[in-house]
Amino acid sequence: MNNPPDVSPDPSEHEEYAHNVQKHVRGYLMVGATLLVFTGVTVALSYVNFGTQKANIAVAMLVATFKAGLVAAIFMHLAAEKRLIYRVLIFTGLFVFALFWLTYLAWYNPIVR
Repeated sequence: MNNPPDVSPDPSEHEEYAHNVQKHVRGYLMVGATLLVFTGVTVALSYVNFGTQKANIAVAMLVATFKAGLVAAIFMHLAAEKRLIYRVLIFTGLFVFALFWLTYLAWYNPIVR
C-alpha cells in the first residue's frame, strides 16, 4: 500500500558532513580554550586593585564583554549572520543601555512626593 520513504544515508553526504564537523569542532575547542583562559584572567584580575571599585568593575566588565562576544559570535553563529541580525542586536543593546540609564537616573535623582 504505502511504501515508506528511503531514509538511508547517502555516503557522499556523510563524508562532506563529517569533514565540516571536524572543522567546526576545532574552532569550538579553540574558543572554549580561550574562554577558559579568560576565566582565569578574570579571577586573577579580581585580586588586583585598580584604584577604585568603579575601575575594578570596568575592567571586569571589559573582560566579560570580550567573553560574551566570543560566545555570541562563535557558539550562537552570529559571525556568519546577515545585516538584519546585527541591526536587531544593536537595537537590543541600545534598548538595554536606555533601561540602565533610566535606572541610573531614578537611583540618583528619585521622584519625591
